[in-house]
Amino acid sequence: MRRLLALLLCVSFPAFAEKADKDKPTQVEANKMQSDETRRMNIFEGNVVVTKGTLTVRADRLVVRQDAEGFQLTTATGAPVRFRQRQDPKEGKEGAWMDGEALRLEMDDKKSTIELFDKARVSRDGDEVTGDYIFVDQRSDYFSVSSGKKEAGRVKAIIQPKPSEDSPK
Repeated sequence: MRRLLALLLCVSFPAFAEKADKDKPTQVEANKMQSDETRRMNIFEGNVVVTKGTLTVRADRLVVRQDAEGFQLTTATGAPVRFRQRQDPKEGKEGAWMDGEALRLEMDDKKSTIELFDKARVSRDGDEVTGDYIFVDQRSDYFSVSSGKKEAGRVKAIIQPKPSEDSPK
């Protein structure tokens, strides 16, 4: 039972995280929950809502697996899965909000990565990328977007102009 509680309290979404969020409690609401302590896995189903600090994730199903070191691999599925979270502030500016959606999200807390699969979209500070697959590495601030295996598929990016230092305010 202690391991179950620890696993539930540690559901984490490292990518896109405001640093202060990691110290906040995690609240998970769902219509149904299953726990398998032998396999170190929890499954939440039906109108799943996860809240941790500024992060909110909404999904139809959430599976959380924990490895022997305590790191978690979380898979969220839905039609679509949606998330929203405030980013860390930069250069004295308030942190921008990031939101996105896909049919499946996979978050690896050990690697600090997030992968969005199928009809993926991520928006931040007016910029937006869409494609069939989006990969984000939080440690290096690297991301990539691909159109998937469809030949006719395309990626799309909308990048807002950023004001320069000598622009009128």
